[in-house]
Amino acid sequence: MSSPVDSHATSSPSERLRFEFVTAQVGGETLLEGIDFEVRPGEVVGLIGRNGVGKTTLLRIASAALAPGAGRVLLGEVAVADMPRRSLARQIALVPQDLHVPFPFRVGELVLMGRAPHQPLVGLESEHDIELALAALERLGIDHLVDRDITTLSGGERQLVLFARALVQDPGVLLLDEPTAFLDLKHRVEVLREVRAFARCGRAALIVSHDLSLAARSCDRVVLLGEGGVVAEGAPESVLTPENLRLAFEIEVHSFAGPDNKLVVVPNLDESFENGE
Repeated sequence: MSSPVDSHATSSPSERLRFEFVTAQVGGETLLEGIDFEVRPGEVVGLIGRNGVGKTTLLRIASAALAPGAGRVLLGEVAVADMPRRSLARQIALVPQDLHVPFPFRVGELVLMGRAPHQPLVGLESEHDIELALAALERLGIDHLVDRDITTLSGGERQLVLFARALVQDPGVLLLDEPTAFLDLKHRVEVLREVRAFARCGRAALIVSHDLSLAARSCDRVVLLGEGGVVAEGAPESVLTPENLRLAFEIEVHSFAGPDNKLVVVPNLDESFENGE
């Protein structure tokens, strides 16, 4: 399956994204220290862990929306914090969990905003920009929403629009914060297929997810965060073990191979209920 971004080259070569001994802080409180891993071109890396552990904060640091308490994030050999905003936007796209849009933009207008880093400072979108936006909407099955007011959409529809905007931004790196949280099963699969297609083009994706079984199927590697740092990093089957997940989530789980030989992770509800969780 091809992606709407498959048909043309990126505006710049994809570079590896590296977290180099990063400390993540919020409100003066340190959430994570010594975070050190990389996302290489051609792969999808999952970032998983319990609520409040610092996953979203790491994505914000990677997009230079937030400064690290210590350490740095590199795109290639350049710190993202040192990159001009416009240049950074041509190379990294962030898909947030949701976005408050204060004005009633139409869906097509909002998706076209993804082309802004590639346009002249003063000028209108080109026919090529419009084609890319329409192709992304069609790929995600939401082209019928092109003229809808963004404020009238459901949470899942807004999430798909934000993903489409990131695709037409044509970055080398995608940062995705729970991109399937509000989606039905069909659209979850479609979005993850698009992320895989994005990586097959030689680009990199870092995806935050609480759906461990889907993460195991869609990610080449996963980074499991616990209180203060990384619990484990590596292939999904080596990281998403009952022992590691007990450390990270403080619950008992079962992990086993599904019918397709991919990992399935399910909580032990009896054990959790007995412990009052």
